[in-house]
Amino acid sequence: MERKNISSAVIHRLPRYYRYLGELKDVGIERISSGELSKKMNVTASQIRQDLNNFGGFGQQGYGYNVEYLYDEIGKILGLNKSYNVIIIGAGNLGRAIANYSNFEKRGFVVKAIFDKNIELKGQTIRGAKVYHIDELEDYITNESVDIVALAIPKTQAGDVANILINHGVKAFWNFAHTDLDVPGDVVVENVHLSESLMRLSYNLAKKESEDK
Repeated sequence: MERKNISSAVIHRLPRYYRYLGELKDVGIERISSGELSKKMNVTASQIRQDLNNFGGFGQQGYGYNVEYLYDEIGKILGLNKSYNVIIIGAGNLGRAIANYSNFEKRGFVVKAIFDKNIELKGQTIRGAKVYHIDELEDYITNESVDIVALAIPKTQAGDVANILINHGVKAFWNFAHTDLDVPGDVVVENVHLSESLMRLSYNLAKKESEDK
């Protein structure tokens, strides 16, 4: 399928479509209309049709969408029809939580190794992934295939570690460090700033409380 420029808003909705369609598929629902899907997702039927038309539409007038087919096609758009080797930098609480979340592996994101500066953690395993000392990082990425790196380390360390990884060919970062990475144009970064998400929640809560007065 030819890729065209898609708005970030559409891209952000695609995983939600995938999740809801997966839930429908699991309970045996074979087809659904844009109107029925809109009620579940709190997105207008028109918006759903516009979003999916960016990728070819997939629906049939009078029939709606075949749930399993649409689920599979969105999975392909999201790149979930293949697996990715993931390593985690940081074996603290956040790094461990990421490693222990089994749903990632079900989606094709396989945690292969974890790195930390704490020498006492070396040799441990977290859900099957071995913990290495951070000094072993360069040797590892030289000899192993790494598709995605999750950064679960302080922001003071993130930039230097990212640069080392980029110099060894890493092209994708899942960045939990509270800083924006300065990366070349061919490197993709998905920032997950937990405190910013919490502040947005705080804003919406304060806004709702103000409206209710």
